[in-house]
Amino acid sequence: MTDATAAMTRPDLDPDLVRAFLRVEPDFLRDDPDLLGELGLRVDMANVVDFGPAALARAAEAHKREAKVRRALEATARANFSAQAQTHAAVIDVLDSRNHSDLARRVDEMAALRFNLVAGVMVLEGPGRVPAGWHALVEGQIDMILGEHGVARMGFHAPALGLFGDRLDAVRSMALVRMALWEPSRQGLLAFGSSDPDGFSEDMGSELVAFLARVVERTAERWPVL
Repeated sequence: MTDATAAMTRPDLDPDLVRAFLRVEPDFLRDDPDLLGELGLRVDMANVVDFGPAALARAAEAHKREAKVRRALEATARANFSAQAQTHAAVIDVLDSRNHSDLARRVDEMAALRFNLVAGVMVLEGPGRVPAGWHALVEGQIDMILGEHGVARMGFHAPALGLFGDRLDAVRSMALVRMALWEPSRQGLLAFGSSDPDGFSEDMGSELVAFLARVVERTAERWPVL
């Protein structure tokens, strides 16, 4: 053990006494360049102790943190802008649908082509006929998936995997939004599946998906279910 280490581990060494000594004898520190160097300090031209390399290192680290946060915010803003642009283009795709089966096909295609997702699925509860290309559920199943008063669910939800048919093994996260179609109302669901576990997460806002669901809902109401 060095003398310095032994001194630091002495139980009778009072830090307040050390501070008091340095205040009374400031030259003890200023006149010892080796000690200043070990502490990461230096004396500037005004004869004031300056935190030289240590202060610069802290300032550089703070700058790195700020730059990292700024880059993260910029990346999020770009992603949000891209998602909004793709959503607006997807609305045009949906509005061009010719019938229910074409609508289901377009929803699935836009999921893959515009959002790089595994699938986009149209779901409708019974009783009653379900259009071609839509996924059929028995009455009450949407409440079981979303909760009785649930409107949307983001993230991974195992009970909803069956909605994605033969592509369910590729789904690692999903976005589910309730729809109400026709009069009298029938419960429906717009479901998107992603292969990325973080593609949809519980803390993610569902506004854009809900907006798409409203557009799909209104488009589907153009035609009766025959």
